[in-house]
Amino acid sequence: MANHHAHAVLPDEPEKATLEGKNKVLGFWLFLGGETVLFGSLFATFIALRDQANGGPTSQALFDMNLVAVATLLLLTSSMTSVMATLALHRKDLKKIQLWLTITVILGLGFLALEIYEFVHYVNEGLKMSTSAFSSAFYTLVGFHGAHVAFGICWITLLQLSATKKGLTVVTAPKFYLACLYWHFIDVVWVFIFTVVYLMGMIGGKVG
Repeated sequence: MANHHAHAVLPDEPEKATLEGKNKVLGFWLFLGGETVLFGSLFATFIALRDQANGGPTSQALFDMNLVAVATLLLLTSSMTSVMATLALHRKDLKKIQLWLTITVILGLGFLALEIYEFVHYVNEGLKMSTSAFSSAFYTLVGFHGAHVAFGICWITLLQLSATKKGLTVVTAPKFYLACLYWHFIDVVWVFIFTVVYLMGMIGGKVG
């Protein structure tokens, strides 16, 4: 009964029901703006240095596009599951929120596992952080994104654990909403990484 009552008093958009919730959403968009500038500078650095292999392995010689494609599929699917979690939030359905976010986390862990495997493989093939300007720019950009994925996984997991005790309220709802928004952001960044780093890297080699 208590759970039903809690659902009954929640407004249609619980994440924006309070001034604090609205301020959190606004503040988070500003935070994402700063993150966009930061990633933009890393992209610019990578583009400037991607041909500076210094005699070391090049992207054309190393990149395993099948592996990258699977990782991309996992992350894009996780973006869809986080959308489902947001829709469940608007339906005030905590069980479905937890379900979709759990799937999101599992997919995110799969992506991270593939990225770690990829990095280890590249290091074994001779592409270390200090090998060349290309390798430094590559590991910095892709690794920085991977760190964001890891942070997102931890954040969502902690929110889920907290919600099992506190339930879905006007206080917890904005936190779920922002976590999903953050997850979409890192998915969008990966689309750019996939295009700029991997696709352009392989096409550049064929053209050259």
